[in-house]
Amino acid sequence: MVATDRISAFDVVMPDPIPDKGMILTQISLFWFNLMQSTVDNHVLSSQVEDYPKACRPYADALIGRSMLVRKAQPLPVECVVRGYLSGSGWNSYKTSRQVCGIELPAGLKESDRLPEPIFTPSTKEELGTHDINIDFEEACRRIGRKLAERVCELSLAILPERGRPGRGKGDHHRRHQIRVRPHRRAADSHR
Repeated sequence: MVATDRISAFDVVMPDPIPDKGMILTQISLFWFNLMQSTVDNHVLSSQVEDYPKACRPYADALIGRSMLVRKAQPLPVECVVRGYLSGSGWNSYKTSRQVCGIELPAGLKESDRLPEPIFTPSTKEELGTHDINIDFEEACRRIGRKLAERVCELSLAILPERGRPGRGKGDHHRRHQIRVRPHRRAADSHR
């Protein structure tokens, strides 16, 4: 996998790249993959170009810092989102129903308020050009099976430091935290 410096919005690639964007995104991703390795396996085999296949070596200078050697994975058709704060589509849902993805929340919350507990709020994983749709846990179960839905919910909540309370410093009370996890299945795991 190679992360470029190109940017896109609403599935349109912009003409001007952001210098080093691909390197920064790759390093952030590697940080989180490494941090979560003890909790959940991932698809990364190496980020060291010398470990890549021989055919990649002529491109080493372009690959350093912005690429990963990965195993092929099958993403889930559900995106796993954990919310510690009431923002974005969660806030919009709360205003109309006092719920987010079927989870009832206390009355009187304001936009970007910290939630009493982090909540698992899955969404669909739509095709390119279509927005993901928030769904409740039961719909996630229908799409991927109850056992797998329970496992990704558990993993999604488990990877939050201090149960979703990172950065407790001043000014952090309006931060929205969403963590998306796309667990994969290796061919050897398909019987589980």
